[in-house]
Amino acid sequence: MDAQGRGRADNIDPADQWVLNPNTGEYELRLSHSAAQSTVPGPRRSASPQGGGGRAAARGRTAAPGRGGPDGGTRDTLVSEVPGPRRRRGAPPEPPPGRRNRRPVKKKSKAKKILLWTGGSMAFVLVAVSAAGYLYIKHLNDNITSVSDDGASTGGFSKDEAINILLIGTDKRTGKGNEGYGDAGSVGHADTNILLHVSKDRTNATALSIPRDLIVNVPDCPTTQADGSKKVIPGTDNVRFNTSLGQDGRTPSCTMRTVTELTGITPDDFMVADFNAVKTLTTAVGGVDVCLGKDIDDKDSHLKLSKGTHNISGEQALAFVRTRHSVGFGGDLSRIGLQQQFLSALMRKLSSNSTLTSPTKMLKLAEAGTKALTVDDKLDSIGKLKDLGLELGKLNPKNLTFTTVPVVDNPAEKVKTTVVLNNSTAPAVFDAIKSDVSFSDVKKKQKAAKDAQAARLKGTKSAASEVRVRILNGGARSGSAQAALNWLQNDEGVTKSENAGNAPAALSRTTLEYAPDQAAQARRLAAILGLSGSAMKPGKSVTNSQGLPAMTLTLGKDFKGAGVSLTTPTKAPKVDKSTADKVQCAS
Repeated sequence: MDAQGRGRADNIDPADQWVLNPNTGEYELRLSHSAAQSTVPGPRRSASPQGGGGRAAARGRTAAPGRGGPDGGTRDTLVSEVPGPRRRRGAPPEPPPGRRNRRPVKKKSKAKKILLWTGGSMAFVLVAVSAAGYLYIKHLNDNITSVSDDGASTGGFSKDEAINILLIGTDKRTGKGNEGYGDAGSVGHADTNILLHVSKDRTNATALSIPRDLIVNVPDCPTTQADGSKKVIPGTDNVRFNTSLGQDGRTPSCTMRTVTELTGITPDDFMVADFNAVKTLTTAVGGVDVCLGKDIDDKDSHLKLSKGTHNISGEQALAFVRTRHSVGFGGDLSRIGLQQQFLSALMRKLSSNSTLTSPTKMLKLAEAGTKALTVDDKLDSIGKLKDLGLELGKLNPKNLTFTTVPVVDNPAEKVKTTVVLNNSTAPAVFDAIKSDVSFSDVKKKQKAAKDAQAARLKGTKSAASEVRVRILNGGARSGSAQAALNWLQNDEGVTKSENAGNAPAALSRTTLEYAPDQAAQARRLAAILGLSGSAMKPGKSVTNSQGLPAMTLTLGKDFKGAGVSLTTPTKAPKVDKSTADKVQCAS
């Protein structure tokens, strides 16, 4: 600290020197001539020798994650320099050293919108990280724990695609004060599970809760051991979903595989939190407001609250999300409803100005969140979490819908303790999410684009015998291209078709690319396959093995077999649901 930084500057909270820039939605370091250097952990540059000792350099270096310098160490990146204020001619003089003016920051909706999101047990961490993570990146990187996804994910989220994040709350009793909750020796089962789907256009999201007592088949799970070796943990049939984690040494990647087996949806990433996450994060934001429709005194969860609205944090917040015997029918499904209410309340608190405009709270959130978080190895740095947070920050809370996998009581049990999938309604829910269909009443931004997609299906159709197409396997099961070829030629009369092998890259959805003069052929093939307008890609033709122009049909992961229609739902099924912007009272 230079000479001018002594005296009153010693009492300045370093967090107060970080100011929200309303134009970017990010915090920037603003140092006056007399301000102390930031005490945030991390390397600092010495003051510039130029300009005398009256001004310290307002520019610090922070280690950029995952990038190496020429010497093999960490490459430094510069935080943008914020120049000191300049006085116009004739303006009143600046305050004397050791004092500074604080001008209120004008609040703009753009800054707020960037951080308006949360969707599950740990989704709120990204909000804190995306705003506060710049303060001391290397320090926060060291807080993050990551484990291998063992090939169970898509390879990580993409900015231009829909996002599916698996959020897992484990019942592992690690940490101070957690020994008294339930089974002190728990290996850490998948106690709370939410598949968060964020639409490709970022206008809506669905948080799908998966009951821990749902009977499922846990598949074989290739798993990376602590010593780096690989081991396949054998699968088990007809067991509770929560045993997909912890049991027999299973890791979160096995829970991810179980979700894919159950829903047909492959998550992009996962996040795991234990009991401490609820306690530390609610404390960091100053508590959240929840509503009860009756008095609750639950001796199992240690929750004792009267009817009405309460601000809860720490141990009381943990007791709230663990309560089940005193709400609803007293089972896990009732507790899921309580947890969804809690997460909605937490989102509202995080998106409030009292949190977003407080550097101190954001620092606490970043610190607490990164310590409580375990992520897959595709999300193992603040930079990656920040990128995901900014994508999710585009979401409006009123368009985040909470719902639960449709289930019924297990008919094999006399005393009902588990549930099974409701096969008459659950598949429609899974299909809607796979097809990126909104469960909220949201007006799509791309209405014109959707109208254009629908128009591709309208018009004349060529005869099947005139359709010329090359078939590629772009993520479907092995042998799908040949199976589709046989079916098209033998059953549908598309005789000018051929198997072109594997596509250069995997696709989540089947697509048909065609040139403008092949539109009639494309409409015929779309009708045969059940393709939607969004699957039809106007482009260019390719040359087939006979040297003639042909369309390209690429079979994606959604291809279920030859003759199985690829028609996707356009409307979500009716389900019990709630949205994050509404206050509900549990009873």
